[in-house]
Amino acid sequence: MKGYFLALEGPDGSGKSTIAKLLQRELEEKYKFQIVLTREPGGTKIGEDIREILLSTANMEMGNRTEALLYAASRAQHVEEKILPLVESGQFVISDRYIFSSLAYQGFSRKLGIDEVMDINIFATNGFYPDRIIFFDLDYNLGLERKFAQKEGDRLEIAGDDFHKNVYEGYKEAIKKYPNKVKKVDASKPVEEVFKSCLEIIKEDLNL
Repeated sequence: MKGYFLALEGPDGSGKSTIAKLLQRELEEKYKFQIVLTREPGGTKIGEDIREILLSTANMEMGNRTEALLYAASRAQHVEEKILPLVESGQFVISDRYIFSSLAYQGFSRKLGIDEVMDINIFATNGFYPDRIIFFDLDYNLGLERKFAQKEGDRLEIAGDDFHKNVYEGYKEAIKKYPNKVKKVDASKPVEEVFKSCLEIIKEDLNL
C-alpha cells in the first residue's frame, strides 16, 4: 500500500514543528499509523551537513543561486534516500518544509524567480510531490517574535524584515501559481485549534 507524504510549509515561527509532533502522537496513538517526522534542509546525514552550511552565520557571503542549489541538493538526497522509499513502503511521512519553502525564500524573496526555482526542484526530486501541503498562514512579524523568543536566529532568520516580509508574500504567490494539493490553516490561532484544523485535513484525505 502506498504511504502518505505531508509537507508543512510556512514562515519562520509559524508552529510547523510543534504541530508535526502533535500530529504524530495523535495519528500513532488513535489511528495506529507509523509516522516518520523529518525536516528540511536536512533529514539525512548529507542533508544535515548541507543544513549546517546553509544556516551558519559564518557564511553570510553565500550567493543566492548557491543557496537555492544547496537547498535543492539537500532535498534531492532527502527524497532519494529517505522520503520516497518510506512512502513506497507504505509509511506516513511528515516533513517540516519542502519545495514551497524554496519557492518563497529563494524564488521570491531572493528574486531568483518562482518558476525557475520550481524547475530546479522538479529536477532535484524527479517530480516527487506531496500528497498534501498545509500552509501555516501567519504574519511574518509574529513568526519572528516567536522564533527569537526561543533562540538566536540563524543566517536566514536574521536576514531582516524586508526579506521575511517578501517570504510571506512569496508563499502567497507560489500558492497562486501552484495551488495543487495546498490547504491553508490560520496559524495565528491557539496551538490546539491549528492542530485540529490540520488533523481534519489529513482525516479527509485518508477517509478516517
